[in-house]
Amino acid sequence: MQASYALDAGEGCIGQARRHALAFLERAVHEHRVVVPERARDLTQLVVSELVTNALKYAPGPVLMKLGITTRRMEVTMWDSALAVPVALTSDPARIGRHGLEIVKAVSEYFVIQPDSVGKRITAHIALPDPPSEPSLRTPT
Repeated sequence: MQASYALDAGEGCIGQARRHALAFLERAVHEHRVVVPERARDLTQLVVSELVTNALKYAPGPVLMKLGITTRRMEVTMWDSALAVPVALTSDPARIGRHGLEIVKAVSEYFVIQPDSVGKRITAHIALPDPPSEPSLRTPT
C-alpha cells in the first residue's frame, strides 16, 4: 500500500503530515489487515515530524511525502527542493537543536538521503514487528 501527499509550507503543515501518516496507518490496519504496533505508530509520527520540520526549515517551496507499508516495515519518504544534502550530526548532549536527522537515523532500520536533480529525497524505514524484549538496565530492588 502506498500514498503520496503534497504539503504546502504553511502553518499547520507538520500536524497535517502527522494526520496523513496516522490515517494511512489506520487504512493499512483496517483495509489490509497489517499489524501496526503502537511503537511503530509513534515512531512513524516522530519521523514524519522531524523530516517535515527539516524540509520546511531548509527548503523553499512545497514538500512531498510518500508513505508505503508492507507487513514488515513502514516507509517514509520526504522530497524537498533544497539541493544541499543534510548531514546527521554525531550525538552531542550539549548541542541545543539540530538533532532531527540524528533521531530519525536512530529509530530507523534503514535511512538514506538521495540527491535529486531538483532537490533531494530522504527515506526512512521503520520496522513494524516489535523488536525482541531487551533485559532491563535497571537494578532490581
